[in-house]
Order: sequence, then C-alpha cells, then structure tokens
Amino acid sequence: MKSGKLVETIQIERFTSTVNDAGTPIQTWAPIGTLRAERVDQTTEEFIRGFGASDEELVIFRARFFDGITNADRVIWNGDAFNIKQVTPIGRRKGVELRCVRVTP
Repeated sequence: MKSGKLVETIQIERFTSTVNDAGTPIQTWAPIGTLRAERVDQTTEEFIRGFGASDEELVIFRARFFDGITNADRVIWNGDAFNIKQVTPIGRRKGVELRCVRVTP
C-alpha cells in the first residue's frame, strides 16, 4: 500500500454506553482511532423499498491495518457518518478495506 494514495482522513467510532451523574445510561459514539485512507470508490444507488424510493451512498476505503474494526463500528469522513457494512483484511495485517454506507439523518 503506497502512502501517497492515503489522502483522506477517516475516524473510526464505536458505540458505547455510559452512566451520567444522575445514574441514567447515555448511549454515544466514542472515537477509537483516526486513520489515513484511500477512497477507492464512491457510488450512489437508488432502491425501491416498501416505503418508496431511497438512495444509498456507498464508499469504499483502504487503510493500513487497524486491529479490532468490526461491522458494529462506523466511519466519520468529511463530517458525515457511514455504517461499516464489510471489513476485508488485505494481506497479513497489511491493510484493511472498509465498505461503508452513509447514515441517513
């Protein structure tokens, strides 16, 4: 993996639950790492579903290996949140490819 292609900065976040001072559980996203990545592909598709037409933006990132990334995590890129749909290792702990779908507000 050539470092000159890693021009994007992405942040990996994990869903956590903490308890505030009043004893109420608070569910938030906590950052677990910031990576330099290459944007391999970015596409938008339209799907017809039971509630009507909807668009999905798919982005594929390649980054150096980061241990512990799962489908339960999410990626923050350019201020937007993306759910990780697929994590594919590249080589033996050389890199990782993340297939992500934009979170709709």
